[in-house]
Amino acid sequence: MSDTPAPARRDGIRLGRIAGIPVILAYSWFVIAAFTVIVYGPVLQQRNPAFGITAYYVAFAYALLLLISVLVHELAHALTAKIYGWPTQKIVLNLWGGHTQFENFTATPARSVIVALAGPAANLVLAGGAWLVLSGSSLGIVADTLTNIFMWANFVIGIFNVLPGLPLDGGRIVESAVWKATGSQAKGTVAAGWAGRVIVVALGFWFIAMPLLAGVTPDFSLLMITILVGGFLWMGASAAIQQGTLRGRLHLVSATALATPAVGIPATATVADIRRLSTDGTAVVTCGPEGRPEGVVDLGALAAVPESAAGSTPATAVSYALVAGAYVPEWSQGQELIQYLSQLEGREYAVVDHHGVVTGLLSQNAIVSAITGKPVRPKKHPQGQNR
Repeated sequence: MSDTPAPARRDGIRLGRIAGIPVILAYSWFVIAAFTVIVYGPVLQQRNPAFGITAYYVAFAYALLLLISVLVHELAHALTAKIYGWPTQKIVLNLWGGHTQFENFTATPARSVIVALAGPAANLVLAGGAWLVLSGSSLGIVADTLTNIFMWANFVIGIFNVLPGLPLDGGRIVESAVWKATGSQAKGTVAAGWAGRVIVVALGFWFIAMPLLAGVTPDFSLLMITILVGGFLWMGASAAIQQGTLRGRLHLVSATALATPAVGIPATATVADIRRLSTDGTAVVTCGPEGRPEGVVDLGALAAVPESAAGSTPATAVSYALVAGAYVPEWSQGQELIQYLSQLEGREYAVVDHHGVVTGLLSQNAIVSAITGKPVRPKKHPQGQNR
């Protein structure tokens, strides 16, 4: 997740702030609202003929109540995280319910579980409150229907979300258990992701396969909901597995280990000066007056300069520029290194020692290969050098 939030207009409609946390309604929410009205409206009309066309308004109110339930769920996550000093970037309410996006924070297995389970707990509290309302007073038919729907919706959301598999909140229990046992959050995330996939298979078997094996055609609306929810859970579980796998390889991301050898020269040097260096294919980085890396010599362009012109051709003429700030200490590694480089537009970065002397050249491709474990085809620089 990026440190700099994207403009709210890209995410949807900004509803305001609650406890200082931006709340955004994604445009995709209107899809699930329309689906609820189209599918649930006729059901309400059939069960309560007296509703007439009002059944569709009640169905839309149901969609709004679900939205409120999800908002309370996500707020419970955010406010519980606030207790531990975890900053929340925003809450987004969308097609699949919603998500709380945190900024960078340091978690522990126990705190991760507490923050995760705060959401389902809030829904169960709402369900209990609705039950008390239904038990303690006589409501009109519309109010009674909506309160009953609100109660069961929150009960189902609360129970469903504690199932032990990511991306459900209960998946944090599996993640934290494996994390505590192995000392690796990455292994816990992968395990919880696979548990999430098992849940999807179980849901498909229960709601689709079992009725078919019994010779019963599944209800169309239930079938569609199962497919949509199952698809969402499968994508979330797969993303968790991928995230955990990549996180488990972060220890391989080291500026020293991944950089190719390089030497630094003043930007005022000439091609002849570069050739006098015994580089043997070592990268050459040009540095400004204060010693900061500014560019990289294109070895192809260097070789193309005639010997007669080497003394008068500046190093900058056979170099391409590095983006501003594209240099890192040789001891940089892991998540900190990735987060810093993600803010830069360039694809290459000089590596410097404690004295600011250039010792290496780090490429984005080398970092990606280290994280994914797969080779990345280098891209050609306009001057011809692989980058």
